[in-house]
Amino acid sequence: MTDADADAPIPKPRYQEHPRMFADEPGRFILACILVPFVVGIVWLVAWYIQVRCTLVTVGDERVLLTRGVFSKERLEIELESIRTVRVDQTFVDRIFNCGILKIYTAGDNPELLQGGMPDPERLRSALRT
Repeated sequence: MTDADADAPIPKPRYQEHPRMFADEPGRFILACILVPFVVGIVWLVAWYIQVRCTLVTVGDERVLLTRGVFSKERLEIELESIRTVRVDQTFVDRIFNCGILKIYTAGDNPELLQGGMPDPERLRSALRT
C-alpha cells in the first residue's frame, strides 16, 4: 500500500441503514410499551433495540453487505453482479411507515438475503439496480 492509497477517501455507500423497530412490527412495539410498567417491556425494548442497532445493510459500488449480531457476528456479502432478482415486499402498515422486507435472489428459488424493516425501499431498490 502506498501513501496515495492511504490518503484516498473511502467511498460513501449508496445505501446504509438499520431496520426500523416500530415500523417493522408495530404490534410487537405497542405490546412491549404496554408491558413497560411491569419491567418486562423495558427489558424487551432494550434487547430489541440492541438487536436492531447491530443489524446493518450496506449497498456499495460492488457488493451488498448484511451484518448482524451482538456477541457473535454474521456477515453476508453478495456481489452486485451475481444478483438475479431484488424484491421488496410491503404490507399496508409498511407502506404507511415507508419500510419493507428486502429479498435478494442470486440463484434458486429461496432468497439469499432476507431482512425486514428496511427504511426507504425505493432508494434501496434503486441503489441495488444502478
